[in-house]
Amino acid sequence: MYSAFLVFLGGGIGSLLRFLIAKATLRLYDGSFPMGTFISNFVSCIILSLVLLLILQKQELIDSGNYRLLLITGFCGGLSTFSTFSFETLELIKNNLWGVALLNIGISLILGIGIMFVLLNRSQTFH
Repeated sequence: MYSAFLVFLGGGIGSLLRFLIAKATLRLYDGSFPMGTFISNFVSCIILSLVLLLILQKQELIDSGNYRLLLITGFCGGLSTFSTFSFETLELIKNNLWGVALLNIGISLILGIGIMFVLLNRSQTFH
């Protein structure tokens, strides 16, 4: 039951942060690119990488598993959103914004995977 609570808590905080990022980007950015979703997913990749680095460096964190549940499954799971990314990309295609849709797919995947690759390769234990 405690494990479920950790996922619930982390997921709630991550989802709230995603909501706040979406609201802020709607006020600051007026383009067709889904900036709020991109920022949420990119920040989640960074946080997930940093948490994994911390776990790899501190064996006791691996043994407890609570940090993984709270921060990776919960927080990063609530912050990132593949379903919204997919829906927004389909909406761009439906509105005949193929270039923006392809940019969204390319930049999200390349930068998301790229930042994780760069950050995780900083750790000798990841190799």
